[in-house]
Amino acid sequence: MTGETIATTVPWAARAPGALDTEGFAEVFGAYFGEIHTYVAQRLGPDHAEDVVAETFLIAFRKRATYDPSRAAVRTWLYGIATKLIGKQRRLEARTLRALGRCGPDADSPGHEDSVAVRVSAQSLRPELAAALAELDRRDRDVLLLVALAGLSHDEIATALGIPYGTVGSRLSRARKKLRALLGEAVLVHG
Repeated sequence: MTGETIATTVPWAARAPGALDTEGFAEVFGAYFGEIHTYVAQRLGPDHAEDVVAETFLIAFRKRATYDPSRAAVRTWLYGIATKLIGKQRRLEARTLRALGRCGPDADSPGHEDSVAVRVSAQSLRPELAAALAELDRRDRDVLLLVALAGLSHDEIATALGIPYGTVGSRLSRARKKLRALLGEAVLVHG
């Protein structure tokens, strides 16, 4: 469900700015839990996703009174919180990606249905791509993965991470350039 779709199904504009009451927050949770969980699982793997997603929604719930829909869509706000929490886990993420780069995915890889549901998770990345992602600066990796995994626009990423719009483009360009150098011209990252 896109931010525009949810905007039509949940009348945030009808609420006072910053007024996400408990009922409204329940709607946000129902609408975005799966999407945020998928993104976090793709970044950190399913073992760490539950904790990070739970903390994402706990922080959002605690800060619901300060949410301002004129600054960001709910979806963008949640991705910003999740990405900041992922940042706290960056050392673990980098270690995991480096280990996957050395070892490759588990022999007991998930079945086709699981692969389709998870798409590209940290545990199913090609070893070369995992190792290359681990080599990226955390800030560049955040921008690249918000484009590749979450499908956020440059404007949404700028809002979610609290950085200027132009910085998104430069970080994305830098990340792609480094990936190309590390992987060769076969990089399939679009955005």
